[in-house]
Amino acid sequence: MNMVLEYIDLHTHSTASDGTATPAEVFHIARELQLAAVALTDHDTLGGLNEFMDASRNHPECEAICGVELACSFMSREIHIVGLFIDPHSPELNAFIENARIERMRRNRDLLVKLDLLGYKLDPEMPEFSGLPLDGIGRPHFAAALVNRFGFTHPRQVFEKLLGKNRPAYIPRRLPDPAGAIAAIHSAGGVAVWAHPVRREANERAYLKRAAKKLAALGLDAVEGYYSMFGAAETAMIHETALPLGLAISGGSDFHGANSPDVVLGFGAGGLRVPAELLNALKAKRPGISPLPSNLP
Repeated sequence: MNMVLEYIDLHTHSTASDGTATPAEVFHIARELQLAAVALTDHDTLGGLNEFMDASRNHPECEAICGVELACSFMSREIHIVGLFIDPHSPELNAFIENARIERMRRNRDLLVKLDLLGYKLDPEMPEFSGLPLDGIGRPHFAAALVNRFGFTHPRQVFEKLLGKNRPAYIPRRLPDPAGAIAAIHSAGGVAVWAHPVRREANERAYLKRAAKKLAALGLDAVEGYYSMFGAAETAMIHETALPLGLAISGGSDFHGANSPDVVLGFGAGGLRVPAELLNALKAKRPGISPLPSNLP
């Protein structure tokens, strides 16, 4: 008897950025969970995609999707644009990511100095940094090191005391405009998705409508409507906002392994189920793909 694979996860992270599972492990976890598809979307890097795709060979039952997550600044906020179905060899996308790498290097150097001044001396060679170069380290790595070395009880406590916005060790990043990120994703043949667009239990309907309309005008293709930290109200609000603008719906867990222990690949905080039926509409958004006629039976 063949099992119908009904669910997908289009937002995951590996050791190539700030996750603790290797790219191959991300794929194998998804396959063991019998997901129909999984995307690897590491922060500002394509470095894990070769290993991820190699792991997917001979396993057509679980579709492996090349992705990336790009940080941008928009309407006085940091937002993230996920690229799906991208070509990792795209010169335009790689140039965009190289600029992000240089900025991440600057931010991490400044963060090490600020932490040192505050009495929290860290060495980039510490095991908590997973052997990554300085430009590959993210704030979750810093949080893990501070938990292990300075007695914090949980990474969340580190962010609340030190690393979160407006906290003593916070170092802002100089982020690009989303128009550039969307254009880079499109140049790589990909679909641009606004990730986790709202904060749960915050009245953000007006912000969502205003921002989605502006991003759609910049070429945005889709919005993440299913997410680990969303309830039914957020998912419904995103559908109601995105679909009239012609935006498709995506979804994913934002899996980071042990760096976000409450988030499980494919299941989020326990209640996440991203329907596999979303894939067709997302694939139809790829550059050069003609949309299906609206009058099909």
